[in-house]
Amino acid sequence: MADEKIVIGSDTKYPLNGILSIPNESNRLFPAVVLVHGSGPSNMDEKIGNIYPFKDIAEGLFEKGIAVLRYDKRTFVYGKEMKNSPGLSVKEETIEDAILAADYLRKDSRIDSNKIFIIGHSLGGMLAPRIDAEGGNFAGIIILGGSPRRLEEIMMDQNDNVLNSLNKFLKIIARKQIAKLSSKFNNLYHLSDEEAKATFVIGKHVNAYYFKEMGEHQAIEYLTALDKPIFILHGEKDFHVSVEKDFNGYKHLLGDKPNVTFKLYPNLNHAFMPSVYGEILKAKKEYKVAQHVDKQVIHDISDWILSV
Repeated sequence: MADEKIVIGSDTKYPLNGILSIPNESNRLFPAVVLVHGSGPSNMDEKIGNIYPFKDIAEGLFEKGIAVLRYDKRTFVYGKEMKNSPGLSVKEETIEDAILAADYLRKDSRIDSNKIFIIGHSLGGMLAPRIDAEGGNFAGIIILGGSPRRLEEIMMDQNDNVLNSLNKFLKIIARKQIAKLSSKFNNLYHLSDEEAKATFVIGKHVNAYYFKEMGEHQAIEYLTALDKPIFILHGEKDFHVSVEKDFNGYKHLLGDKPNVTFKLYPNLNHAFMPSVYGEILKAKKEYKVAQHVDKQVIHDISDWILSV
């Protein structure tokens, strides 16, 4: 595999190491994708436990003649400097670097600048339509395990799922914590930006502004206005986002649009790998099992890209 070490945003405050996987052929231009991470600090392989979803996707698409750019997430490299920023939003955390990555590909003479796609996983999938609108200008959008809902709604559902798995004693404690979090979220959009920046939601580093700013730019507003190709993929055993509310939510809102393709994969989890434990309380154990992204998923993505 032809992996080239690159730097995204080399002339910015936050340069990021990355890898461009690109075929060696010289007789044609290549379609390309930018990989955009899910929640939390993450390296260019999107390593979680003993799995490496982005590495798998890069290797799989490379074999199909598609160039892939992946890079370390900004909070993975500069988390300490960024965690005390009261105005931190997904714009600084994710969006700016994804746009820089797309620009990097457009300047590469080996890449077909009309065939640059975004693959967003989880939170990255939720943000992909906004990244496209704010400067990504992609040929198409691929959403892996995303959601048309707001982030705080998904978090509350995840907390409820955890609650239902606990014993009676732990449920009492957890209910109080969840109720406290819920009350903060309920008031979210009544706060001014400055009030939101001064209101901590989780610990002393994640404030209400992060959720408010993202919630005011909902993915579905971008998606419903788009005519470009969109491919939405979901694992049936995903316990971070649900088939009922998220995958079917997309279908309900976008199902009549001819530019949108949907695919649900039996027995695959949030990382698009075979389900092991299948419950949110065992998420850490789930991702400690060394596995790979299902080959059918990579096959479907490459077929879709090459057909656009």
